[in-house]
Amino acid sequence: MAQKTFNCRLVTPTASLVNGPVTYASVPAWDGLFGVLPGRAPILTRLGTGELHLEFPDTGGGKGGGRSFLIEGGFVRMANNELTILTERATPAETITETDAEAELKAALARTVPDDAANRTAQLEKIQRDQQRARAKLTLARAKKGI
Repeated sequence: MAQKTFNCRLVTPTASLVNGPVTYASVPAWDGLFGVLPGRAPILTRLGTGELHLEFPDTGGGKGGGRSFLIEGGFVRMANNELTILTERATPAETITETDAEAELKAALARTVPDDAANRTAQLEKIQRDQQRARAKLTLARAKKGI
């Protein structure tokens, strides 16, 4: 009989947010989303910015369910039926508000870099990452509201 769960660990430099069985994970890799089910082949890849969605199994204590996090960079490894996610930052979706995400996106879209600025390319890339993060936050906040 095939296993129905695998262990998932979600770790940031300051906290261990998840360490337990899950039935499915949708992971934001640097080049797009990929799904993880029990028994998946090994993989090691870089994380991007986006929604990490985890599905938890039903237990004797109650019904399972889903939980999402905004992930910002890091690495993910699946081996021996264990998913390890090491990320620079993981924000629980339930803590993200639409108002804050809209304000963050508006501020990121308004930022500019003068043509003669030192390290102009690096500054433009940072603005793009900030815009991407704010858009991902807004998407998560709206999904939480059911929009």
